[in-house]
Amino acid sequence: MQTVAQSQSSTETDWVSRFADEVIAESERRAPGKPVVVASGLSPSGPIHLGNLREVMTPHLVADEIRRRGHTVRHLISWDDYDRYRKVPNGVPGVDESWAEHIGKPLTSVPAPAGSPHPNWAEHFKAAMAASLDELGVDCEGISQTEQYTAGVYREQILHAMRHRADIDAVLDRYRTKKDPAGEGAKGAKGGKKPQQQKKVDEAELEAEAGSGAASEDDGSGGSAGYFPYKPYCGNCEKDLTTVTSYDDDSTELNYTCTACGFAETVRLSEFNRGKLVWKVDWPMRWAYEGVIFEPSGVDHSSPGSSFVVGGQIVREVFDGVQPIGPMYAFVGISGMAKMSSSKGGVPTPADALKIMEAPLLRWLYARRRPNQSFKIAFDQEIQRLYDEWDSLTRKVADGSVLPADAAAYARAVGTAAGELPRTPRPLPYRTLASVVDITGGHDEQTLRILSELDPENPLTSLDEARPRLDRAENWITTQVPADARTIVRAEPDKDLLGSLDEQGSQSLRLLLEGLDTHWSLDGLTTLVYGVPKVLEGLEPDAKPTPELKAAQRSFFALLYRLLVGRDTGPRLPTLLLAVGADRVRTLLGA
Repeated sequence: MQTVAQSQSSTETDWVSRFADEVIAESERRAPGKPVVVASGLSPSGPIHLGNLREVMTPHLVADEIRRRGHTVRHLISWDDYDRYRKVPNGVPGVDESWAEHIGKPLTSVPAPAGSPHPNWAEHFKAAMAASLDELGVDCEGISQTEQYTAGVYREQILHAMRHRADIDAVLDRYRTKKDPAGEGAKGAKGGKKPQQQKKVDEAELEAEAGSGAASEDDGSGGSAGYFPYKPYCGNCEKDLTTVTSYDDDSTELNYTCTACGFAETVRLSEFNRGKLVWKVDWPMRWAYEGVIFEPSGVDHSSPGSSFVVGGQIVREVFDGVQPIGPMYAFVGISGMAKMSSSKGGVPTPADALKIMEAPLLRWLYARRRPNQSFKIAFDQEIQRLYDEWDSLTRKVADGSVLPADAAAYARAVGTAAGELPRTPRPLPYRTLASVVDITGGHDEQTLRILSELDPENPLTSLDEARPRLDRAENWITTQVPADARTIVRAEPDKDLLGSLDEQGSQSLRLLLEGLDTHWSLDGLTTLVYGVPKVLEGLEPDAKPTPELKAAQRSFFALLYRLLVGRDTGPRLPTLLLAVGADRVRTLLGA
């Protein structure tokens, strides 16, 4: 069977198709005749950001391709809402330092932010993500880990893990930091001897071991008598700051104490449902339980000792299962921002992106790049270029000049196996729409007047024809463009500037004003404003630009901006002229 690495190097088809081929073959080998299972995992510990969305979009695109081929697919999204509340995230509205008292409780036992209509913290953040996934056309099956654990669904798996705790501890021990007397560390030992792995256990595993009485990570002993892969939540304070003090395999009697409140309890694990397996055991347990064939993971899981690497050994050696296939996916950035982290407040979420861009464009950003390629999502001026690129791709698809891989990414962006996503009937250029709503302040009548003049032979008759793209552009202007960067058209002519113009400057304005009526459309005004400096140089309006001519055009454009908006730059001049209106342009240019 072709491996993931081999399939990604192929250039014959797009990356989604290559993974679909591999997943179908692997599913038929492991579970012939059964639905293909792909999985994602999300923790609603705070705002679920656009980097987390790649955890969902990667398997979604593969699952959707498999569905298009007629196969039954289950795309599971495990909501890790039974995880502990680790810390109070910054910048979340309705949340203050008082939420720190809930640290250690399950996310579903933490109050939702003040003013939220949802019953708890987890549901508050799950709801926002679920709504975005629905808008994006993601067909998935959500699984609440709170419901799974508290209903006893994993009871047999928990008891099995506890019986095999020494085996689990032995796997984990391979990756705990070891003392290295020779000082050779991770660089390697001489003489062919493999060095001890220097990767530290992750934060969650350290907390689990500390709370369950395990030996320290540095003594290298493994401590199988004291290691327990299960963490009870305290029956008094609900926190997981508990230490398992003893466990009997035959009776399943478990004793624990809580270091937070001092509560102690004896329970029978065969009947007890208020706790969970530690993460590095929980994840591989679910792979085996759910029969997951495909699940991606972040690049931070690719290192030795990571959850994915360790989980691959635990699922095989303890749960008699097989690790899913799937790529490591790279980070998603935001224009002007560093790598996103859900532990910090203010990171953009899918809902934030869908306020300023249509769902097909956001899908396309994830579909067109292989999972191991990082990319950025634009919340700044770059969004205009992205939309230009998207519109260019749309035209290539329409005229048949598109490359096969680009056509596949486009098809995956505009629809799913269930049908096409909603789209704007008249997709006018995003930058044009943004400029118009910037200048008009979103005034519907003015906006319609300007947009109807873009193409006089095929005028826009209703703003609904330009929606939802028009609404997205307006949201971008009002929420992402700083107030000092907004466009404010002059109320009166700049008489001082007009009076200071030399003959060439005055002549350039006369040429522009003389051509307004005959060029009053977006394309016509584009020809006019670029052509005036050419005519002044004695050239034809369609002459090819030279460096000197480009400099003259820049000077002319700066003059127009100063006269119209009082700055050296602004929206594209053809759009600005249409927005200002012919009569007002004449007034401001001294006609």
